[in-house]
Amino acid sequence: MIPLFLDMEALSMLPDRIDYSLYVCTDRDMMSSQTIEESVEKALKGGAGIIQLREKSISGRDFYEEALAVHEITKRYGAPLIINDRVDIALAIGAEGVHVGQSDIPCSAVRKIVGKDMLVGVSASSVEEAVKAVEDGADYLGVGAMNPTATKTDADSVTMKELVAIRKAVTIPIVIIGGINKETAPRYKGLGIEGIAVVSAVVSSPDPEKSAKELKELWLS
Repeated sequence: MIPLFLDMEALSMLPDRIDYSLYVCTDRDMMSSQTIEESVEKALKGGAGIIQLREKSISGRDFYEEALAVHEITKRYGAPLIINDRVDIALAIGAEGVHVGQSDIPCSAVRKIVGKDMLVGVSASSVEEAVKAVEDGADYLGVGAMNPTATKTDADSVTMKELVAIRKAVTIPIVIIGGINKETAPRYKGLGIEGIAVVSAVVSSPDPEKSAKELKELWLS
């Protein structure tokens, strides 16, 4: 039963209400927009269900302030904000989730820090990593890289066979990442994958809102 005291914003972000179909990751070095906030809002207008704020080259203070500003936008659209890597930033701004990779703080440790109410996503490229993430308390997986990508040049590649095996091995939501765009996304339809995670296909587009809308419609069609 859903508690009566939950407001509509909280209700929209319950785990079983999250729209994983289009998961957009930010990249300040690749975006066509003037600001991260503008890039995020255009993606949300186009139908992005989740935003991941990823910052690798700015100070902790700047990341914190950027995250606060972006969170105000995502809350208006009822979309979860996921912070990449930085558990401290996620906690400090009250983000809905945090995403970690295989070389970051282990998922089990993250779960102990953030508690049961924050979403925890984990990058996985094998069945073993996927199963371990679930055992450690992950809410969803980011599986990839499915294709060559400029944003994660060090990511392990994942074959279609391995993706199918991962899907069979775990029951939590999966989003695929790595070179996902209008040309490659259709290859992964019908495999029981909840969504596509994209960077350049939306944030680098001359019209991020239009590109997000087209990608979401393509994936859900």
